[in-house]
Amino acid sequence: MNKILVSAAFALALSACSEQKPAEPAPPPPPPVKPVEAAAPVVDPAAAAAAAPAAAAPAAGDPKAEADQIFATRCTVCHGATGKGDGPGAAALNPKPRDYSDAAWQKSITDDVLAKVILEGGQAIGKSPLMAPSPDLKGKPEVVKALVAKVRSFNPTK
Repeated sequence: MNKILVSAAFALALSACSEQKPAEPAPPPPPPVKPVEAAAPVVDPAAAAAAAPAAAAPAAGDPKAEADQIFATRCTVCHGATGKGDGPGAAALNPKPRDYSDAAWQKSITDDVLAKVILEGGQAIGKSPLMAPSPDLKGKPEVVKALVAKVRSFNPTK
């Protein structure tokens, strides 16, 4: 009887071992992904001006300081720091940005027209639509007035 039990146990163990499947090898890792190089961005001066890093915030209630900051971050991209229309974005523009130091142009334009261009863009007065509007300044008439004064400050005959 012992022989039968031992034989049965051995047969059971043998059958259990024979049903196990051999372990499958791990799948190979996927090939490395080659990074895609980005195409050179197309520079849109209006977008570049809007995305320009903000300088330190001007003191609250100081329209001239706010106008100076706006000019430095939005306007110099195309018009340049000296207002000559020679900012880094000007090279890609046709027509070229206005040269604020042009005395004849300064005499030909009113402050009201300058304010309209600042608020509504060049297209509002039949000029280039590339001159972006600044609708965020509609509720800030003193800042607009200070921006007009900034544009006027480039007039060499003043």
